[in-house]
Amino acid sequence: MSQFTSLTSRVVLLPANDIDTDQIIPARFLKATDKKGMGDNLFADWRYNADGSAKPEFILNKPGSAGCQILLAGDNFGCGSSREHAPWALTGFGFRAVISTSFADIFRNNALKNGLIPIKVDEATHKTLIDMVEEIPHVEFTVDLASQTLSFPNGSVSFPIDSFNKTCLLNGVDELGYILGFEKEITEFEASMQTMNG
Repeated sequence: MSQFTSLTSRVVLLPANDIDTDQIIPARFLKATDKKGMGDNLFADWRYNADGSAKPEFILNKPGSAGCQILLAGDNFGCGSSREHAPWALTGFGFRAVISTSFADIFRNNALKNGLIPIKVDEATHKTLIDMVEEIPHVEFTVDLASQTLSFPNGSVSFPIDSFNKTCLLNGVDELGYILGFEKEITEFEASMQTMNG
């Protein structure tokens, strides 16, 4: 998993509520078993016409979205099925953080396991951020994981994240990698148990 410490980025605004995982990555792309190319299919039904051509009016197809690492979405982001392909598609496009007023629990957990930070903010802050991006399209936000803060011009807010996932992200390790970090202690424990059991 990619390490996450902090980032400063422009923001893609997609303020629709209840964006579900089938909209994030349609079911026909779920046959893929690895992450390669998944970003090309992010929001496929919104991004492309039936013939595969890009819809120029969709936000991800606009030149200003290139290189953005933060997605500012509406309420209840990632609802629907539990597909892990959803964070694969988001990170494949280049996003490292998604801001919303709420996230579906399964999506949130899948996101954290794949190096994508779900940043939950209150409704007043959410409205402020949306207004800011609409008024200043090239505005930049900063996400600092160590301090758990989202900073923007003239303000900042804290966001919640559990200590285990925070530690994994700061160190760029998944759950198995975290456990392997205690390999020396595990080996010593096993040796002591063998000694005790004769």
